Amino acid sequence: MNKTIRHTSVFVLILVLALLGRATWVQFYEGQALADDSKNRRKTIAQYAQPLGNIVVAGSPVTGSKKTEGGDLAYKRTYTDGELYAAVTGYSSQAYGATQLEGIYDDVLDGTDDRLKNPVDAVTRKQQEPGTVVTTIDPDVQKAAYRALGNTKGAAVAVDPATGRILAMVSTPSYDPSKIAGTADGAAWQELTTDEDKPMVNRALRQPLPPGSTFKLVVAAAALEDGLYGSVDTATKSPDPYTLPNTRTVLKNENASAPCENATIRTALQYSCNNVFAKMAADLGQDKVKAMAEKFGFNNAELDVPVRAYASVYPSGMDAAQTALTGIGQFDVTATPLQMAMVSAAIANDGLLAAPHMVSEVVDSDGDALTSFDDGDTTRIVSSSTAEQLRSAMQTVVEKGTGTNAAVSGAEVGGKTGTAQHGENNSKTPYAWFTSYAKDPSTGKQVAVAVMIEDSGAARSEVSGNGLAAPVAQKMMAAALK
Repeated sequence: MNKTIRHTSVFVLILVLALLGRATWVQFYEGQALADDSKNRRKTIAQYAQPLGNIVVAGSPVTGSKKTEGGDLAYKRTYTDGELYAAVTGYSSQAYGATQLEGIYDDVLDGTDDRLKNPVDAVTRKQQEPGTVVTTIDPDVQKAAYRALGNTKGAAVAVDPATGRILAMVSTPSYDPSKIAGTADGAAWQELTTDEDKPMVNRALRQPLPPGSTFKLVVAAAALEDGLYGSVDTATKSPDPYTLPNTRTVLKNENASAPCENATIRTALQYSCNNVFAKMAADLGQDKVKAMAEKFGFNNAELDVPVRAYASVYPSGMDAAQTALTGIGQFDVTATPLQMAMVSAAIANDGLLAAPHMVSEVVDSDGDALTSFDDGDTTRIVSSSTAEQLRSAMQTVVEKGTGTNAAVSGAEVGGKTGTAQHGENNSKTPYAWFTSYAKDPSTGKQVAVAVMIEDSGAARSEVSGNGLAAPVAQKMMAAALK
């Protein structure tokens, strides 16, 4: 063999080996990534080749599938009461992907999860029977929240304080996921994604806003735990009016005639005295308030229920005046309704916060659990004594304070109203908040609720936590305790 032929043979052999190596790499190392790529049409065809598994509420599916006519996608997703449960399910669309529970559990719901496979099906490559996602949602509480929110722009969350089970999650305005489930729903998608009211945003989890005076519960908890004040009935050193530290800015109370000067924590919550909690936050300092806020869940960027919630924020790097403003839930403090429900839930549960979750288990087609979520996985937030005192003060708010619209007949109810400034110099319509808990002494049932009204269409002078948010919470608590 001459030299030229020998060199050519070696070169061809190298090319063959490189080709075999690349084919092996693609097949065994990149194959799964290519199969899972959202742009892979075969993945979408397989996903909708059979009816999808369901998302279940109280034993009944709130999702379904129906046969399509024509095309290579055999089935598409349908929804029962789609607008009612959209904040829970999210959507599964042939054209636009999947979100929330539909997205998190897409491989279980379409039968491609490896845990669904058995040895025989692995050999025959038969598509697996899909699994089911079982939620913790109580349909009565969900319906009560949705109906009470009505045409407002807002959100509501209800949690079982002892178990962490999310009993309701509603965001309004809502949308029907069925309308964007197919491949020819571009007009509906365009309408939803360009709507100024943002119906596809889950306000319960993913739109933190200033919580206003509901945050005073966190400040009160910090003051009691720190020993700044011995009890909720100890007089505070709180001048009225209160001038923010190192400024000439005077902080006023909404009710000028309220007995807020040197008021106790109980009275300050009852009348929502800004001077008391602004000074309390300044006296504690931002580090202590922040530490308490973080114990309740603020600044947690990995809060999964299992849908990930946006972090509620307690800021850092503030001066004394800014710290004082955080004491009334302003400056750069933000919270989701889920977060404020967690605050009330921990107080209701004797100072223990149960991890919130809205899925109880994920099961295969035989009903065998693939994943289970434990109830009552708790963390100590405040002492039992502090929780008891805060519950007592919150009851005063509902019995004879700013939260009377939340009262539920025959139940122990405690709450806190909030009206948060919105826009530069408070130029826009404020946000109305209410966070609360309720217990039925005869049955032991309990629930914690948070409601946020972003915009009700009401005149600015008519916006209040008691007027707009508390009635929603009242209906949710009544439904949970019935």
